[in-house]
Amino acid sequence: MASLIPSLNSCVGRMQAGERRVAERLQSHLEDDYLCWYEIPVGKRARYTDFIVLHPGRGLLLLEVKDWKLDTIRALDRATVTLLTGSGLKIVPNPIEQVRQCAYRLLKVLDRDPQLIQPDGARRGKLAFPYGYGVVLSRMTRRQFEAHGLDQVMPAHQVLCADEMTESVEAEAFQKRLWDMFNAPFPVQMTLPQIDRVRWHLFPEVRVAGLQDGLFDASSSEAASPPEIPDVIRLMDLQQEQLARSLGAGHRVIHGVAGSGKTMILGYRCLHLARQLRKPILVTCFNIVLATHLRRIMQSEGVEDQVHVYHFHDWCGEQLRRYHVTSPIGPGDYIDALVRAVIAAVDKGQIPRAQYGAVMIDEGQDFDADWLRLIVQMLDPDDGSLLLLYDDAQSIYRPKGTLDFALSSVGIQARGRTSILRINYRNTREILDFSYRFARHYLTPGETDEDHVPLVAPEAAGRHGPPVCFKHCGSLEEEIAFAAETLSKARKDGLGWRDVAIACRARWLIDKMAAGLGRRGIPVQTLADRCGKKAFDPTADSVKIMTMHSIKGLEFPMVVIPDVGTITLDADNMASEAKLLYVAMTRAIYTLVLTTHTESEFGRRLSVI
Repeated sequence: MASLIPSLNSCVGRMQAGERRVAERLQSHLEDDYLCWYEIPVGKRARYTDFIVLHPGRGLLLLEVKDWKLDTIRALDRATVTLLTGSGLKIVPNPIEQVRQCAYRLLKVLDRDPQLIQPDGARRGKLAFPYGYGVVLSRMTRRQFEAHGLDQVMPAHQVLCADEMTESVEAEAFQKRLWDMFNAPFPVQMTLPQIDRVRWHLFPEVRVAGLQDGLFDASSSEAASPPEIPDVIRLMDLQQEQLARSLGAGHRVIHGVAGSGKTMILGYRCLHLARQLRKPILVTCFNIVLATHLRRIMQSEGVEDQVHVYHFHDWCGEQLRRYHVTSPIGPGDYIDALVRAVIAAVDKGQIPRAQYGAVMIDEGQDFDADWLRLIVQMLDPDDGSLLLLYDDAQSIYRPKGTLDFALSSVGIQARGRTSILRINYRNTREILDFSYRFARHYLTPGETDEDHVPLVAPEAAGRHGPPVCFKHCGSLEEEIAFAAETLSKARKDGLGWRDVAIACRARWLIDKMAAGLGRRGIPVQTLADRCGKKAFDPTADSVKIMTMHSIKGLEFPMVVIPDVGTITLDADNMASEAKLLYVAMTRAIYTLVLTTHTESEFGRRLSVI
């Protein structure tokens, strides 16, 4: 069965009858190595074709579907068709010309990529795979098509008729009709990197940029001055793209391992809904630094007025200020009192419910039941969308390490609408293997029902890199010197200062590392307090130094974790500290360095991995 993106269930409601039949036939009559996309904007200028079909042994095919009845066609030529509609005569483009123009626009984009061009032979300099385009007339038989002379203005081999796409039609005959639409077929076997590059060009929204550049690469392939095409590209994998495009209204939960693209899917969902919803979108998380990062992304995409990003407790404070509710004062835990004040104000009607058309919750594993119950009330109950992202392995604030309540108990109704992302795309196999072997005693995978949250074991995507470096030094000063030497060498090898993060267990260590690196001429940005966290600027060319808690949700090409030997351990906190160190280690995309100068349980475990 072919893969249809978005899934048929998620888009059938907006399909015309003919489009639905085409989608069903593509799924049922094509093998599982076919990729099919339905009505997705092509390129930055959002031009649509109804279906795009890609096969490694065939090439690229574009299809335009028309539900026209024969008696509604009053005139046609090679450029236009005159239709009788409920509002009178209407002149529209000839669909074969419409899909041809779309195909040629795509070819202009693909032709610019050297890795998609035939390097030698008779087709040297031309596209390395065939392409075709055609029209589906879903309410007209082949006999009707020919009897009324439509084949004079639409090439017969580029048209699929209703009687050629019935349920009973043979798969081989159906496929032959599709591939006869190619004007110049030739043998081909596209590689997986070539398929990914085609996706990268066709759908800019699935491109993934680095942390410093935002969540998505918004560069347009059709800009007045086309950007340089990179040799190495990053983009959503097919499961991530399928999930991101297929998320519908209602409540959804995504369980994903570290590095599986959860935050990327959240960002895609925000950009998608920002174009549709009247009410604003709330994005909330526990981590101040992550909230700052997500807010910058929305600003770079120009949707900050529609997408409101808050650290959860900042959102609580903003609600009290906006609706003139007295903030808590006096002794006790201010943070807890802040949340209780908002809950009480909502219950009294001082703060309104249903403020948002969509709510996105990142780091859901760190939210208390009362927090989630409060946030759910902010969603428009009629047509609102809620997305909860969760990774129990990163649950570093909860003593038991996992939720002790059912999601339905806080108003999240996601039975049958949960997804699991098991593949870690961020880390190299070396980093993931090292991190998981260290923490697996505390990360035993567990299955549960859809109303609770399972602990998911990560699977590596297969990318390799250098081995993890674990260095035992004689003193903390020696650790700092080793870190500076390592960073300087990476800098000479082409790594930017902004590509490096140092994750510290304690705030005092941030100051020590910053002073030591500063004396050696290495620029740093410290994220030790609230002001520093809110000033986080991933584009500044400086090494970012922060706590292990603050680095959660972020990623950097290189991560250095100093002084792991002095982490305080006892029977009560061993598991939570192991999870915290695991989170810090899995922030590294390519290079991970750990140092210690003391003997400890963690140090001994790390040294034998």
